[in-house]
Order: sequence, then C-alpha cells, then structure tokens
Amino acid sequence: MRTLYVVTHPEATHHVEAVVGGWHDSRLTPAGLRATASIAHALRARIPDSAKVELFSSDLQRTRRTAEEAAELFGVKPILDRRLREKSYGQAEGRPQEWLDRRFVPPPAVGERMDHDEGVEGAETKAAWAQRIYAAMNEILQRPCEHQIIVTHGGSLTFVVASWIKMPIHSAGYASFRAPSGSITTLHEDDFFHNRQVLSLGDTHHLDSAQR
Repeated sequence: MRTLYVVTHPEATHHVEAVVGGWHDSRLTPAGLRATASIAHALRARIPDSAKVELFSSDLQRTRRTAEEAAELFGVKPILDRRLREKSYGQAEGRPQEWLDRRFVPPPAVGERMDHDEGVEGAETKAAWAQRIYAAMNEILQRPCEHQIIVTHGGSLTFVVASWIKMPIHSAGYASFRAPSGSITTLHEDDFFHNRQVLSLGDTHHLDSAQR
C-alpha cells in the first residue's frame, strides 16, 4: 500500500509579476507563504501520526519553501531533486509572459508533439521534461515508504500523474492534468490489486482559511 500527496506550490512572485516561471527562481508571495501553513496542516490531517513519511521537493525557492513548512510539521528533512522542477523555458524565463506568447510555437494537433520545437532558444522539449520527471518518480517509488509527499509545480504535475498511472512517455504528448497553485493531489495504490488510483486531483479546500 502506498499513498502519494503531490503538492503544487502556492502563489509565487512570477504569478503576480506576469513573468515566465520555469526555472526562473521566483519566491513565494505573502499569500503563498500563508498558504504553506494550510498545506502542511492539511497533509498532517491526512497522514496517520504513527506513519513514516518521506518528503521530496523541487529545489527551486518556491517549492523548497513550501516543502520546509511541511517538513517542520512532520519532523523530516526534505529530499531536494532538481528533476522535479517545472519545464525549462530557456531564454524566456523571467521575461514578461507576453514576450513568450509572441514567440511560442504550439504543438501540432496531429504528429510529433514530444520532441516539438516551441521556438524558444534553450527551452526543454516535452520529451526531455517528461523523461526527468519519470526518472525521479521511478526512484521515489522504489522506496518502501507508504506515505510520500512530493512538492512540485503545476506543469510538472501532469508527468507525475502520468508516471504514476504508468502512461508510456510516448503517449504523454496529449496528457494534461491541471491543478491550481497550492493544491494537493492524492494518489493511492492498494495492497491487493495494486491498482494505482487518482483519489483527488488539485484539491484546494485547505486554502479557504489562508485566503481570509
């Protein structure tokens, strides 16, 4: 039996400044910092007190700070993994979103989507992005811990979930699992059928108190 709690970091400065995130190392806003406590307490309420917990996080500031709040509550040290980062947008990172929008080449409706060139120098392809997330997930799931927390980014959540349900990478070109900032997605594998379930996707009920 295993349960994964996948957290998307809450509001960060690149959201409110309307600049491209990706590997741009933005920080949490005051609202984002308030949300980290709500996220941590929601996780604590879902995981038995006696359970061993492991916590993994992207190494960027906005995810690392989110993970630190939960780590303190659970008494664990976050395992930082750069493979859990958001997609790299190359030279677009930190620039105004409209700068990227003018140059972005969307993938075709039919044909090659994973290795598609989006027209921005230095940007990752979807294939490269998926491969590193899948590799990180493979290592996480080899560990025997029954309760694992993963703190990542909104875009990368798609490949965390795709990896969890064992979707082949070559089939992930059309996949999109959307979730709001600060959300918790719960994934569960039972110990009889070993089915991998998506129990909830992008739950934000815990953020109600943080927004008041």
